[in-house]
Amino acid sequence: MNKNGKERLLKVENISKAFPGVQALQGVDLDVGVGEILALVGENGAGKSTLIQILTGALQADSGQIFLGGQEVRFDHPQEAEEAGLSAVYQELSLVNNLSVAENIFAGRQPTHNYGLMDVGEMNRNAQVWLDRFDATFSPSERVGSLSLGNQQLIEITKAMSRNAKVLILDEPTSSLSLSEAESLFDLLRQLRDQGLGIVFVSHHLEEVFELCDRISVLRDGHYVGTVQTAESDERKIVSMMVGRDLGDLENLHGQEEDLGSMALKVGGFTREGHFQDVGFELRHGEILTFFGLVGAGRTEMARALIGMDKASGGTVEVNGKAARLSHPSDAMRLGMAYLSEDRKREGLYLTKSLKENFLVTNLQKVAPSGWLQWDTLTKLTQTYVDRLNVRTPSLDQKLRNLSGGNQQKVMLGMWLATEPDVLIVDEPTRGIDVGTKQEIHRLLRQLAKEGKAIMVISSDLLETLAISDRVAVMRKGELTGILPIGSVTQEKVMVLAAGVNTKETEQ
Repeated sequence: MNKNGKERLLKVENISKAFPGVQALQGVDLDVGVGEILALVGENGAGKSTLIQILTGALQADSGQIFLGGQEVRFDHPQEAEEAGLSAVYQELSLVNNLSVAENIFAGRQPTHNYGLMDVGEMNRNAQVWLDRFDATFSPSERVGSLSLGNQQLIEITKAMSRNAKVLILDEPTSSLSLSEAESLFDLLRQLRDQGLGIVFVSHHLEEVFELCDRISVLRDGHYVGTVQTAESDERKIVSMMVGRDLGDLENLHGQEEDLGSMALKVGGFTREGHFQDVGFELRHGEILTFFGLVGAGRTEMARALIGMDKASGGTVEVNGKAARLSHPSDAMRLGMAYLSEDRKREGLYLTKSLKENFLVTNLQKVAPSGWLQWDTLTKLTQTYVDRLNVRTPSLDQKLRNLSGGNQQKVMLGMWLATEPDVLIVDEPTRGIDVGTKQEIHRLLRQLAKEGKAIMVISSDLLETLAISDRVAVMRKGELTGILPIGSVTQEKVMVLAAGVNTKETEQ
């Protein structure tokens, strides 16, 4: 029995793992019981991902033991873990978009006819049994790439359950889901818990943890801090356990009216047919203007067109008082604009390259002014922003894929700050990173605004939006439904504008 009175399904004892220059885990303990949802939380770099990879056989521990169903196990490959009843669903889904739902569920184990050919009918019938169990609204023959992220995640879970999973690990499962998709996922997880499954739920969103989980286990700097009953704890206590200190509140990180400078960006009638239409706003030096909206609001599409990544079909843009024609990101860079993509892994960073090589990409003119790369200049530039942003890395030659998500985000921010932009557009600056790093980035954005930068933030986190903004712009289905000064913003007003109940609320 564990401390929640549940029969143990999974037990981890004294797990340690080291990489060159980094002790990722040291003496970590963990257990999850039958019919229990256990939250696993910690800052980026706390060791959560390493522990998951060890549990599933993707990595081997240096020491320690793993018990599944009371028996000690050691997995050399994730397939071995799945066959034993331990499956993981990662933040980056592992589905093949061009294959059908059924082909993804039974990948590598499709039923066959007597002559060895795949029995599509039998496979679809078997898949339908599992889809019916989870009240899926799509068919086994549909192509996975045509489905929403929420439905794709359901397929991942169905695939795991079809292998008779006893323990299911979910790594940041709601990071790309809408609010309604997240609620549907929670309903499904509760159903699985009630059927006796053990679930490990990894999330940076503490409000989700307290809504869903029975207990909370905390890691910090590769060490096990402790496990608490959710009903006997609160967010402040968990945050304190995660970071080793009391962070205080994230509120009131706002600027003052007297801090505002000249007009940095003026946009009028900005349109890209089929994506957004007639968007107009102004952004001043020293200001943080945050664009909030629900999934499909068109905020990212508007930002990409603004810096020339996609082509706008109408509207005007002025940068520092001068009309701007932005047909390519290089045009935006020349005008002092920088854009940090929400998808840092695909669009923002070269994960297989070092920190210095990533800084080289955005600062080539600065470190190779005559066409010859000045390595000393590149090293000094990289070190300056690594120090300023408190990036945790063994060296400047470390590959980015070996850094935590929060440190990757800091590197991307540093790469663009090194270009010394006037206008900084930051898309989902704290998605997928821990609460401690989130506050660091919030404070950094405020400091940059205080230094005179004009900052446009795109965020789906309402609490973040209220914490850092001087004004809040709300979009819905490609339209700007209102711009509110922070003094008159409430959660209710923002959500009314985002949901389209009232589109007449504009800036005072």
